[in-house]
Amino acid sequence: MNSLKRDLDLKDLIIIGVAGAVGTGVLFSTAGMTALAGPGVVIAWIVGAIMYLFVGLTYVDLSALYPEAGGPSRYSLYSYGRITNLINAFADLIWYLFIPPVEALASVEGINYFYPHLINTAGSPTTLGALLGVILMVLFFPFNYFGIRAFAKSTDFLGVIKLLLYILVAIGFIAFARFSNFTAYGGIVPFGVGGIFAAIPLGMFAFGSIRVIPDYAEEVRSPKIIGRAIIWVVLGQTLIYVLLAVGFLTSINWVALKLHAGSWSAISSIAGNPFLTIASGAHIGWLIAFTVIIAILGPFVTGYIYQGAGTRILLAMSRTGLVSARMKEINQHYAIPVWALVVFTVVGAIVAYIAAPLPSIYNLISDAVVAGYLGFAVNPVVMLALRKQGREGKLQQGGLVAAIAFASASLIVYWSGWPSVPYASILLIAASIIFGLAYKVHEGAKNAIWYVAYIAFLTAMTYIGSVGAKKWINIDVGSLIVVLVSLIVFLPWGVASRLMQIDENTTTPQIAEIP
Repeated sequence: MNSLKRDLDLKDLIIIGVAGAVGTGVLFSTAGMTALAGPGVVIAWIVGAIMYLFVGLTYVDLSALYPEAGGPSRYSLYSYGRITNLINAFADLIWYLFIPPVEALASVEGINYFYPHLINTAGSPTTLGALLGVILMVLFFPFNYFGIRAFAKSTDFLGVIKLLLYILVAIGFIAFARFSNFTAYGGIVPFGVGGIFAAIPLGMFAFGSIRVIPDYAEEVRSPKIIGRAIIWVVLGQTLIYVLLAVGFLTSINWVALKLHAGSWSAISSIAGNPFLTIASGAHIGWLIAFTVIIAILGPFVTGYIYQGAGTRILLAMSRTGLVSARMKEINQHYAIPVWALVVFTVVGAIVAYIAAPLPSIYNLISDAVVAGYLGFAVNPVVMLALRKQGREGKLQQGGLVAAIAFASASLIVYWSGWPSVPYASILLIAASIIFGLAYKVHEGAKNAIWYVAYIAFLTAMTYIGSVGAKKWINIDVGSLIVVLVSLIVFLPWGVASRLMQIDENTTTPQIAEIP
């Protein structure tokens, strides 16, 4: 059987991670986060980075044990069996399937600046905009088809240009800053800590690209560099996000935007790309030009990176027997999972297109990525379970890291709110049932109960909490309940539900397959 090629070095991984992160999230989420937290948006980015760093450390630990393609969608297999892995893998897959269309449509919104017929007044793509989204999805394909070395070279080139432009734009916005926006309208935290909590999930979408690094683990020259790459990526992302948040916040001209001064919540009503709107209002030519470029190039690069990582998820799922065996076939010449790439591209193109005739789908696309949070939430528990099975990890304080990571992941899901969490849960349940029946997945049913109960608990909490439908519990109390129940109930329950021993026939990295 053909195998993947080990051609990625530390520089490649860092650029893939940072360039893959800085896209739709920072262009659109910063405004949404500012509407919820005001100047506290800067704190929200920093707190979010700390939380995601601990989640990232679980990837450091687990990728050292299993440096295989699509590893995050395989780790739970080794500690809980196929049913838990089925749920976990589809949570990851849903995340990856929806992100490239989101990025393609974000690029369409940037192009709409030149041809304003691609996005309607409600902010959704027109039919023409959706067709352009499909074309962009197809244009992602060659970046991933011609082998991992070609992918790395193109990403090194475009990624560096992209990141430099983002930094220049941030500096440009700060250059005409109104620092009074930090304190003049309710202070740094006008909505209190609750506003920061509510803003953080929007930032989590932007931090998600650290998970693509372990997805490429099988194509890294030395698995030892994966941990360093993850740490550097989180730091690089945070620097750019904080710079852009400060730039956006201090460049807000309330009069030019026709907003009441200090009306933070009204910022979410800014039509289109908020950075481009502010740059246009300031009439600074070079800043407008650079903002337009990053509005198109930024999401495009993120989109094709996620398309490549998503094909590794399909490859991993095929090796576990959760999807067609064709998905694990490696192209002899270019050493890429060619059928997985084709299927992933086609499905993404369909998702991008149906966003126009069914505008509600456009919102569902964004909500569905919350499934990815449910996917990475299992990793801290897996990390501890594997240690109980006798497989020591890389981190010295593994128990503390796992506890903080699990609490952080649980909060990220909870803060995502209603109806995002139930939408993601419904998609996840439907996919798991359909493919579980189709591929006769039945091993490890008892070991999966805790994970199903955990997802149900978080869904219920988003229903009754202030982030949800009923708002019976304020966000501070709800967050405390989520942390305590996750750490006192689900973390020990999850560890206790592990397989009592590892089947060494199923744990050889890179080529492990379940018949």
